[in-house]
Amino acid sequence: MNQMKEIRLEKVTINIGAGEAGPKLENAKRLITKLSGEKIVVTKTHKRTTFGGAKKRPIGVKVTMRGKKAKDFIANVLKGLEDKLPAKSFDRNGNFSVGVKEYIHLPGIKYDPDIGIMGMDVCATLERRGYRVKKRMIRPKKVGKAHAITPEEAMEWVKKEFNVEIV
Repeated sequence: MNQMKEIRLEKVTINIGAGEAGPKLENAKRLITKLSGEKIVVTKTHKRTTFGGAKKRPIGVKVTMRGKKAKDFIANVLKGLEDKLPAKSFDRNGNFSVGVKEYIHLPGIKYDPDIGIMGMDVCATLERRGYRVKKRMIRPKKVGKAHAITPEEAMEWVKKEFNVEIV
């Protein structure tokens, strides 16, 4: 197989939306740190809403994982979903996202009464060698159609890599 056509996991992003600052946001910070062990980023509102939400208010937390840690985490999440992934989870670029209703569904994670019940969104970004051209500072270009990852290729890769059934 052509080495440039190999699909690989670029990153896994975990996102928890709390809705407002306060104890719920603090619990989300604690949970995401417990799950990932990485540095978290607090997400903020972009503009004022009609319901009175001011600009730049903290509303959630997210973390990005790469490498072996990301692969292990996504494998754990898929086990928690009983190794089934809906086909509608894949976007047109081959990336996939899945929602975890409660963190206690993940294998090896115990309920923490200080945090309570909380869900999260887990997004996996896939790439091939050569995708750097779209991110570079000098002369960024688009990835060609022949080199882009299709949803079908991504589904096959997930089936092979994690032994997941696509429903």
